[in-house]
This record gives sequence, structure tokens and C-alpha cells, in this order.
Amino acid sequence: MKGTIKKLIRDRGFGFITAEDDKEVFFHRSDLAEADFDTMEEGASVEFELESGAKGPRAVKVKVTD
Repeated sequence: MKGTIKKLIRDRGFGFITAEDDKEVFFHRSDLAEADFDTMEEGASVEFELESGAKGPRAVKVKVTD
């Protein structure tokens, strides 16, 4: 899937992505692939896969595409 980073919570190591279908998806810094959480910016385009988490859908294998 594709989306855009909506919000980063740097001190807690997670953020949210707005997916192509306008749904908001959680991701954790441990779910990144080929990306560095500390250099990510809100508004960046990303690709990811969805997984079921304990609290709903979760983005995994997140990588920045721009």
C-alpha cells in the first residue's frame, strides 16, 4: 500500500500514516524497512504492508519513497 506520514511521535518511537484510502494506520519504528525513523518527516510518501495488530491494523515494512 501507499500513503503519507501524517504524524510522528518521536519521543515514543511511533507515528501514523494516512493510507491511499484515507484510513489512518499506526506504525512503530521497529516496523521500518530501509528507513530511519529519526530522519523521517511528516508529509513524506511511504509504502507499507498491513498486518493485524492487537489494537487494529498496523503498518509494517514501512519505507520512504520520495
